[in-house]
Amino acid sequence: MKKCNAGSQCCSFGLLCDMFINFAICCNLLFESMKCRANGSSIVEVCPIRNVVSRFGDKWSLLVIVLINEGGVLRFNELCRLIPDISSRVLSGKLRVLEADGLISRKVYPVVPPKVEYRLTETGASLVPVIEQLTRWAQDNMAHIVEHRRRFGAAEE
Repeated sequence: MKKCNAGSQCCSFGLLCDMFINFAICCNLLFESMKCRANGSSIVEVCPIRNVVSRFGDKWSLLVIVLINEGGVLRFNELCRLIPDISSRVLSGKLRVLEADGLISRKVYPVVPPKVEYRLTETGASLVPVIEQLTRWAQDNMAHIVEHRRRFGAAEE
């Protein structure tokens, strides 16, 4: 007997079982979408890619998460120095989003000038292995992708 993605024993049609589970997930999303339309809300609210991943999936947020992970605790100015091509305004906005989503914590010390430290939360730390895997994939495939872009651009001209 093969184990299917659901973790239970299943018949020799494990792939079929996996497909059924994926179909059930899609049906659930479709059902949620219909409920959203009925009550005037958006599918974005139930879509994990658009509701969660899009909040940290940009180039700056991923880099901030990795740097805080490597540094343990970083201050705002340290992050500015580590990412010289990001403006203070953009960095501040990214930190607010990451804090609002519970991926980083912010500690303010009552001193002059203000001292603010950022660290990853448990949820933020759980994201690091995924980012590392994505980074390895990007490193492994970057040359091919850059070359493909070059050929694609040349073909359009």
